[in-house]
Amino acid sequence: MGEFRTNDAEATIDELRRQYNELAELAGSLAHEIKNPLSVIHMNADLLCEELEESQWPGQRRAIAKVDMIRQQCNRLDNLLRDFLRFARMRDLEMTPGSLNDQIESVLLLYQAQADRSLIRLQKYLDPNLPNIKLHSDSLQAALLNLVKNALEAMPDGGELLVRTYTVPGGIAMDMIDTGCGMDEITAMRMFEPFYSTKHGGSGLGLPTARKIIEAHGGRIAVQSEVGRGTKFVLEFPTPIRLGV
Repeated sequence: MGEFRTNDAEATIDELRRQYNELAELAGSLAHEIKNPLSVIHMNADLLCEELEESQWPGQRRAIAKVDMIRQQCNRLDNLLRDFLRFARMRDLEMTPGSLNDQIESVLLLYQAQADRSLIRLQKYLDPNLPNIKLHSDSLQAALLNLVKNALEAMPDGGELLVRTYTVPGGIAMDMIDTGCGMDEITAMRMFEPFYSTKHGGSGLGLPTARKIIEAHGGRIAVQSEVGRGTKFVLEFPTPIRLGV
């Protein structure tokens, strides 16, 4: 009887996984189908705006403003579809041995100029003896980019972003701590829910996608935050037994 229940549970899990894959594929196909007519709408809105600007006539400003609104909403939908496709496609990744420190260095370098303009000090304490992990470079960098971007946006008046790496039992960890505006308890609890966003025009898929990427690496992410004091993200990844440092 116990064996039957185990096999039955495994069959149920396989069926749920199959249904999820079918749904993700269908959602991705639908998003692609929406992108095509959306691109046409956006292109024609651009052309229409050019024609409206060619000569002066009564009501021109109101007409141009309405077309601009169409263009803005097209951009918003395009960004939403892009984020959704990235979220839906996150399945099995081809992992290779790599350095988390190198991924962090690359991401911080990309944001150094923006941090300087925003009077944000980037601090890093990366363990030089950190073991390698199995990773997919492009997707992991995308997750880190999202976290750094959110941290910088949380410090409009300047501040400090500290990133450090260290070993933990069975793996490695990374802390990302900012001195920004922080979050209330409800936001911190819901921030990884798809489509939940406190930003105007945000898709609500950035952080859920980041978590999905980290979990696809066998890792996990946790957050601690306090309004007015800042936010701390903690990422942990397992260390493969047969990989050297």
